[in-house]
Amino acid sequence: MRDTRESRLLLVLLIAIAFALITVDIRGGEESPVDGARQAAATVFGPVESGVAAAVAPIGNAIGAVRDSGERHDRISELERENAELKQRLGSDDRNRSRLRELDGLIRTAAAGQYGIKGAEVIAIGAAQGFSWTVTIDIGAQDGIRRDMTVVNSDGLVGRVTTVGPSTSTVLLANDPDFTVGTRMEKTSELGFATGQGDRPLLVQLLNGKSKVKKGDRLVTFGSQGNKPFVPGVPVGEVIRVDPSGGDLTRNIYVRPYAAFSRLDIVGVVVQAPSSDPRDMVLPPRPAKPKPTPTVTVTVTPGASPGVDGEEQDGEAQDGQAPDEQTRDDAQAQDTGQDPPGDNAADVPDDE
Repeated sequence: MRDTRESRLLLVLLIAIAFALITVDIRGGEESPVDGARQAAATVFGPVESGVAAAVAPIGNAIGAVRDSGERHDRISELERENAELKQRLGSDDRNRSRLRELDGLIRTAAAGQYGIKGAEVIAIGAAQGFSWTVTIDIGAQDGIRRDMTVVNSDGLVGRVTTVGPSTSTVLLANDPDFTVGTRMEKTSELGFATGQGDRPLLVQLLNGKSKVKKGDRLVTFGSQGNKPFVPGVPVGEVIRVDPSGGDLTRNIYVRPYAAFSRLDIVGVVVQAPSSDPRDMVLPPRPAKPKPTPTVTVTVTPGASPGVDGEEQDGEAQDGQAPDEQTRDDAQAQDTGQDPPGDNAADVPDDE
């Protein structure tokens, strides 16, 4: 359509007519003269509008779903991130509590043995191939660590320092086959040498082949000359098996170590030896044996009842009389001066 003077006049005229109809409709209210035309238009165009709305609604919903899905995805991602942070914080708290317990136990061990220790954290573990059991700790020469120092944890002996760097050190664990430590039995003081066997119990060779050893006996370190590489009195482990004594000069026993070498975290390097041998002071106290609970046994004889067994019960009548009747006859006899019925004296004749 060309933009001519006639078309402009027509557009202005249509706009004026539209405003006029709107004004008349507003002023007419419910009785508007255009109400009939509106109803007729609704009758004609209503089904068309419904059909168009039904056809367009899925498209609109899809567009809205696509728009909302982005918001939901962002919200889900945010919740997942918050959940991961919460789990990490909770896990960190559990680990911190566990490390605090280990550190507290390490301090108690050091206090019991009068050891001067420097705490460390295990930061790496060596490959266990070929029975090589080592760990790396986060302290070294800068912290006063030297080669052949004893390493302990809250449970007992861990190993000895073999290599020292500026800020890290390597520890040979007590279960390594190249590890050997002198041991002393609790109470009996029998001496021996413990050797690592990887993931198996420690093998201890006692110097006295006739020594008396039983399951449950405990061992500590005997100590080295100059306290290197081992200080005395460190708990080693508990006897779990004893080989029969075959008359040899030595005797083999097998010991479960106190330290869990696969779960090492906080350890301590003994930088100052005790002034005297602590002997068995570092060993934990044995658990108290539970006291036996006293028991009372009651034996009941079948068929027995109180007052029977050939004896007369209280209140039972003599000679077949009821208790009330016997009491009444006795009272009458006392009043008349005669013997009561049934009395043996009444049946005896007089001497006259």
